[in-house]
Amino acid sequence: MTSEPRLLLDTSLPPGRMVASDDGSEDNQALWLSDGPATPGLWALIRAEHARSGLWPLLLDSQDPDDGEFRPWSSGEVSPERMSSPGAHDPAGLLAQWWGEYTVTDDGDDVLPPAERAAVTAPFGPRWPGLAPARPAGPDPDEEAAEHAEFFVSLRPHVRLGLVPAASGADALAVAGWEGPANYENDTAKFSAVLRTWEQRFGARVVALGFDTLHLSIAVPPTRPEDALPIAAEHFAFCPDNIWQGSRTHTLASYAERLVDAHSWEFWWD
Repeated sequence: MTSEPRLLLDTSLPPGRMVASDDGSEDNQALWLSDGPATPGLWALIRAEHARSGLWPLLLDSQDPDDGEFRPWSSGEVSPERMSSPGAHDPAGLLAQWWGEYTVTDDGDDVLPPAERAAVTAPFGPRWPGLAPARPAGPDPDEEAAEHAEFFVSLRPHVRLGLVPAASGADALAVAGWEGPANYENDTAKFSAVLRTWEQRFGARVVALGFDTLHLSIAVPPTRPEDALPIAAEHFAFCPDNIWQGSRTHTLASYAERLVDAHSWEFWWD
């Protein structure tokens, strides 16, 4: 970040500091982090200034808020220097590739028998169904995001404010060097590329990040199970643990039911 955030914003910021990558270089500082919890309404105020400031606000959660480190943020477990550009990747191609990898049924290390593995992604099986159609225009995505941010702070009052110089919430993941999906893919820019299309097709906005979690607001969710199913397929390709290890859903069809009229999406990578 080339300028002190306070110089770019009209909104008053709480005390905070720049976070450097733990690679040992102080040059890799792409994230500003508040020292204490984010106050209600702060996310929305800074988001409203984004077009002028270029700073995208994130509500940042920790793996263990009580451990004193507030990982991965205070501990510098971010790697902006390792991330490529989201624009260098084709989101449709990425999702098709990941779908093919995660629906393979002849892997000797697979924890599920082939028949059960195929049932998880029925009715599509190993065949990638393609991108889900864009949803019709609906509520203002930024207003929806502001409401979700307020709700998120009420649920997790320990979350801190992060500021990232990025064109969008999708890009902020890569710019900040977030490593949440590292067990699946080390280049977070690939996930940013997919999020760009979700911003366009579903009015998605990146509101919050945790150690290995991602929280989005959704302005125009599917309203019928048949519309939700191809979106669920994208979620599986994007984050298979949502279905494989979901506490309430272990099939694409049951997961799709949860997406109907849902104005927030959450992802967790084991």
